[in-house]
Formats: sequence, structure tokens, C-alpha cells
Amino acid sequence: MKEKNPSNNVINLPGKALLERDTAVQKKSRKGKGKARVIAITSGKGGVGKTNIVANLGFAFSRLGKKVLILDADLGLGNLDVLLGLAPKYNLSHVISGEKAVRDITIEGPGNINILPASSGIQELTRLNREQKIRILSELDRMVDLVDVLLIDTAAGISSNVMYFNVTAQEIMVVVTPEPTSITDAYALMKVLSVKYSERNFKLLVNMAADAQEAYDVFRQLSLVSDRFLDIEMDYVGHVIFDKKMTTCVRHQKVMSEMYPHSEASICFGALARKIGSTSGTRVPMEDTHFFWKQLFRNELE
Repeated sequence: MKEKNPSNNVINLPGKALLERDTAVQKKSRKGKGKARVIAITSGKGGVGKTNIVANLGFAFSRLGKKVLILDADLGLGNLDVLLGLAPKYNLSHVISGEKAVRDITIEGPGNINILPASSGIQELTRLNREQKIRILSELDRMVDLVDVLLIDTAAGISSNVMYFNVTAQEIMVVVTPEPTSITDAYALMKVLSVKYSERNFKLLVNMAADAQEAYDVFRQLSLVSDRFLDIEMDYVGHVIFDKKMTTCVRHQKVMSEMYPHSEASICFGALARKIGSTSGTRVPMEDTHFFWKQLFRNELE
């Protein structure tokens, strides 16, 4: 017997109709509810440890009593579930196709964090069309009131999907390492987001640093160049020390903050979560648009 999809009556609507109908429903249901922090964690190049940052930061937030949801937004090559040793039956490809709702594919990870897994090896998902984007937004809007923090693990680079998930978040955190290529690509990413998408505020996190001074030097280097050539504000949120134990954690499919809670890297993750939690978001949603993503597409659809 074919399983009924309770959200089919919404998913099959055209983009604009779906947008208007869902916005009205969400306005009514959100009264009196809090506002989630929506943070896109991104990078100019791969190999900078971005997904490890997302997993450990999510775990650290949960230890602070926050309800955390992580979206694996590397839609064609998602690997967050593999990193954490999880085996989801469904993923975002089933949401995009309309077969499942977001709540149906959500799985629980370490520290009670909730994860929305992406698919792997489906090239078509690397180029979402407008209707598919609206479908994801509509479904995510149903979940955001249930959490305190939504972390979006984007793919690396400057593809349209990466840009899309960055500009629809409240905050953009760029992960960079001390390697020259990583620094160059991080600058390129912020340049594209600034010039083509009018993004002005970025947070910078330096990963795999030898020490705090090396990390701050990376920030200073990027800050000097961006101050000269880009009209942006870049805040330094902190660093994560290079730790050989991270390789062990990856092999065992465990989160560093759980497997080695007293390691230097884990202490950095805890400090990072506390620092972010003590500050307000860059862009605060309007009173009746908790997630506010749909507002970014209203002008385009009309």
C-alpha cells in the first residue's frame, strides 16, 4: 500500500501559490514562538574540515542545552551521515521529489542533534530549479520553529546551490585554513557573495591552526585585503586547533567533541558555541517571518 504524503497538497502547488499559502499558515502558527539562529557554514575550497566543524559545533550547541538541526546542503555529494556513522533510509532527494516531508527524513545524531541528510551521487541535485528551491524552503519552514539553531553545511565553492543556501541564511560563517589556496578561495567566495548577491556581513572561522596567533594572522591577512577591495564586514569568531585525533574520529565515525571531550579542538568547539550563543544574529527575522527565507524570493516570483 502506497504511503500517503501529508504535504502533497502543498508540495504540488506552483511556486508562487505554494509561497503565498505557506506564508499565511506559518504566520498563524508562529505567534509567540522564538526565533532560531540560521547559520550557513561554507568554504571556498574543499578539504578545510567544514563538515567536521558543523558536526562538532552542533554537538557543542546541544551540550549548551540548544535544540539543534543540521541540514546537509551538499545535495549531490552529501557525507555528513557517513561522517557520523548513520544510515538514513531517506534523504533530501525524497523531499525534493515530493515523496517525503522534511520531518520524515530527519534522523537523530550524537548529542541528540537532528540531521537532514543529503543524497550522494545524484548530479541533477547540484542544479536545483526555482520550484525545487521553493519546495525545500517550504518544508524547512515547518521545522525551524522546533529548534534553537539551524546549521547549514553547504558544499564548497561558488556553485549556484552554494550561493543559494548562503544568501538565504541569517549568518554566513566562512571556514578557512592557513593554507594559501584556502585563503585565496575564501576571499573569492566572499567576493562573489558581496558583488553578485549584495552580502555584506561574514563571520570567519580558522580551522586546523597551529595556535591562536597563526589563526588570527589568517584573519588579519584576509581582513586587510577585503577592507581594500570589498565593501564587507568580517567578524573573527575564533579558531580550531589542528588535532591529529580528528583523523581517528573520522575513521571511527565519531564526533571529536564526544570522543575526546578534553582535547584542544573540542575545547575550541565549546568556546565557539558559547561565543556565537552570546551574540545576536547578523540579520534578525521579522516578527511574523521566523525563518524569513521566503521574503528573499517574493520579488523574484512576482
